[in-house]
Order: sequence, then C-alpha cells, then structure tokens
Amino acid sequence: MRYIGTIVWSFLLSAMIVYVLASMSGASFDLTGTFVLTAVFTLTAVIVGDGILSNDDATN
Repeated sequence: MRYIGTIVWSFLLSAMIVYVLASMSGASFDLTGTFVLTAVFTLTAVIVGDGILSNDDATN
C-alpha cells in the first residue's frame, strides 16, 4: 500500500509540474512527460525511503 500511495502522489505532482511548465512555455500538455516524471519521482522516493534511510536512523 505504501508503494501505491507513492505512485499516486508522484503522478499527481508530476501532472501538476508538467501542466504548469507547459502553460508557461505555451506548449500543450504532454502525458508522456508526466509518466516519465512519475517514474523518476517514484524511484527516487523508493530508493531514499528503503535504501538510504532505515529504521535505525529514525530511532537515533
């Protein structure tokens, strides 16, 4: 469930970022860019959450 929440939030934030940047540049909204950014955000969150940070670090 933790990963599903991460994917959903990554998609929503990515869609917002792509929409704002496309609007500022006068381009059209591109869903492909949203999916790419979602993958990047999700992988980064999973690597940081499970790889770099651990439960031992949180207790100290």
